[in-house]
Amino acid sequence: MAAPTLQQPSFLLVNLKSDSTTKPLLQRCQDLVKIIDEYPAKELHLILPWLVESVFGSLDGCTAGWNLRLLHARSNEYNVVLEFLSPSGPMMKLGYKLQAEEYKYEIPVNYLPGPVKVCIQQGILPECPLFHNKLQFPLSGLLTLNLALNPFEFFMFHFASCLITPKSYPQSAHVSSTDSAYFVLVDTYLKYFLPGEGSVPPSPFSDSRGSVTAPSPRSSSVSLAGYGVHSPSLLKHHIFHQPSVNADPAAQEIWRSETLLQMFVEIWLHHYSLEMYQKLQSPQVKEPFSPTEEHVLVVRLLVKHLHAFSNSLKPETLSSSSPSAHSHAHTSPLEEFKRSALSTNNPAVPSLLCVPRSPYLLLTFSFLHKVSFYSCMTLKERPLVHRVVVQRFVQQKLYLFLQHCFSHWPLDASFRAVLETWLSYIQPWRYTGEKTNAQPDQNRTVPDKWEPFVQENLLMYTKLFQVLLNRAVRTDLVNAKNALMVFRVAKVFSQPNLGEMIQKGEQLFLEPEHVLQHRQPRGYLTPGQGGSFLSSRQRAATDLVFRVKSHVYALEGQDCQYKQMFGPELRGAVTKLIQIIAQARQTAKRISDHSGEAAASSSFLSWFGMGTPDLNSTFSGAEPEESGECLAKTHEFLDRALENLCQIFKLNQGQLAQLISNLGSSQDDGHCKQLPDCIQGENGLVLTDLGRKQIISGLRRFDIQYQGDPELQPIRSYGKACWSETNRRSYFPQFGGHMNALCSRPDLLGRLGRHYLAADPDSSARSPVPRPPSGAHRRARLSLRPLASYRTLLLLLLAYATGAALALGPASCTLLLLVGGLLYGLLVALLGDKLKTH
Repeated sequence: MAAPTLQQPSFLLVNLKSDSTTKPLLQRCQDLVKIIDEYPAKELHLILPWLVESVFGSLDGCTAGWNLRLLHARSNEYNVVLEFLSPSGPMMKLGYKLQAEEYKYEIPVNYLPGPVKVCIQQGILPECPLFHNKLQFPLSGLLTLNLALNPFEFFMFHFASCLITPKSYPQSAHVSSTDSAYFVLVDTYLKYFLPGEGSVPPSPFSDSRGSVTAPSPRSSSVSLAGYGVHSPSLLKHHIFHQPSVNADPAAQEIWRSETLLQMFVEIWLHHYSLEMYQKLQSPQVKEPFSPTEEHVLVVRLLVKHLHAFSNSLKPETLSSSSPSAHSHAHTSPLEEFKRSALSTNNPAVPSLLCVPRSPYLLLTFSFLHKVSFYSCMTLKERPLVHRVVVQRFVQQKLYLFLQHCFSHWPLDASFRAVLETWLSYIQPWRYTGEKTNAQPDQNRTVPDKWEPFVQENLLMYTKLFQVLLNRAVRTDLVNAKNALMVFRVAKVFSQPNLGEMIQKGEQLFLEPEHVLQHRQPRGYLTPGQGGSFLSSRQRAATDLVFRVKSHVYALEGQDCQYKQMFGPELRGAVTKLIQIIAQARQTAKRISDHSGEAAASSSFLSWFGMGTPDLNSTFSGAEPEESGECLAKTHEFLDRALENLCQIFKLNQGQLAQLISNLGSSQDDGHCKQLPDCIQGENGLVLTDLGRKQIISGLRRFDIQYQGDPELQPIRSYGKACWSETNRRSYFPQFGGHMNALCSRPDLLGRLGRHYLAADPDSSARSPVPRPPSGAHRRARLSLRPLASYRTLLLLLLAYATGAALALGPASCTLLLLVGGLLYGLLVALLGDKLKTH
């Protein structure tokens, strides 16, 4: 298309909408690049909302946009889309161009995450600064509240919402989540706006006014009076104030980084509040939001990058955080942002890393401690408190997000995405970028500098581990994928020093409050005596307890009942898990041995019908997890999980061996396929609670087999459907009496008739369901079902081909086959009982 001529915005938008239905994506992107370069912001203003919706789809899911979640590298449009949406691409350039003119775009509050929407509708200002000073109050009241976002925020809101907005995709369209264009763009944006090295690149667009301006400052409080909401005195005003652009030129560098991080966290994680999660424990309450596996994988990417971003803090920046160094060293805003992005790895300013969010916690500590807490901060350190809020937003929302997934995710292998997200968060030392010596995993010690992180994330380790235990005992651990997940958790928690760090954090939380109150007066020093109201040692000890308690109460509420990870109650739950693991090992070994025996017994003679027919082992579609190789992996994973669990909880190896030996002796030696635990009821066996758990865990199962008429079985995949259906009608009722009389004879002819006309039913007990009366015998019939088998047809073809090679005609081959079949029947009739006994 030639360079577009200047026209009114309405005509420009109409033309673009028309082209979107007639032109291919490549040409549309080329046209948009020219339009963005040549048109002024005033005429591009109306294009952005339509273009964003065209790319990412509508917020209500009615339109799918460019289907970024299904676009893969093999597609011709993949590279075009990535280039157009790149951080320095045309789409972002359009946003910067409109940002310079301070245009605003509205988003309905109804499309915000549930807790944020409820908070605003109740007249309470959300805690996240992202939504401050942005509410638009229409005359119609709160039902049509909107947020006024700048172009960058508007773009990122739609981009983040694209992941969680339900859309109707074709079932055949399936792309690996980590290979999609959306996943790649998330990774690109994180690396660009939260770089580990250097700073965020400046905007590629500059006009006569200079570079793109940062958003206007957010006010610390917003009054909703006059709009039919609660009194302003009841609002939760945010205590941190974002400085204006003129007052703080550093905001020019990091406002995009803050906006991107807050937008991702709010849209992807903030779907559960503490009050909402407590209500979800009732089975009558419907879940407001259910994440997908793709959603969890993107969250894990965010967690990993935040760890790497925070850990890229330079050593000189850490040393400059002390008060004495502030007058000599300058720390860039991005470096300060790294310090508090997610992990707490700066021991120089421990008091800045946990801000109490509950009035009860403030009452726990004396006024002297609070004065000391703020008085010891320099003017350079106090703005860091604004950055501290980022960590608390990520931690609480991720904790509730993971806890919901742990409790509500299906008991299948897709839970691996949730598990790895959790393990990535609780192991920030894996993303330091440091090259460590090649050591075995079990000998890799957690550095001591990560002890503050473990303490300030205590519930991430202890509470989620307890929830995982309850989930693991209900999982089929015979499945190799499930066994791998148990092994992964045990391997992570068995790292040296980690258990001691968790125990120390629990001791700090459980320390009585009256002990803290007695500590403080002893450390009192006036400023004239060279102190800051508390000695540094006493203040540090009190601050450690304060941080751990504030963390637990902020995430679980003030009335939480904490259970120690190494306490007797959890130790009993671990013992039960070990017992289930041992049972799963034995079950996997029995299945593996049985599979090996079955494979060995399937000889070449079975192709000729001389093997014992098994009506129940002929169904196709066996689970790949039950193959011999997977069962061997299951045994290995469970063995190593047992070893690691014993190391974590200091279990006695002798007691473990005794438990496993008792478990082995309790099995029925004469019945390797032991049924689940049942009791005798009026209508047969009834499962107990233990039996249900054994079935769910895959430890025991009923040997369910087909017990009906073999001639009326469903059509199998190895047989021709039309011939099998013909066999269902081959009853020959006019000869039924004669055939029944022949099969009833006790002599040789009777045995021959029973062999060719009707097989004896298997009378072995295979199910607890009561069997039909034994007097109901099957009618004698001539079965044509073997002729529908592809195996039989192949053997007949080989027989006739062999006869042709030996110069035998079709009639001679048919006669030889009939004679051979008769001789085989006589052999079975004469020696049938001896063969069955053998």
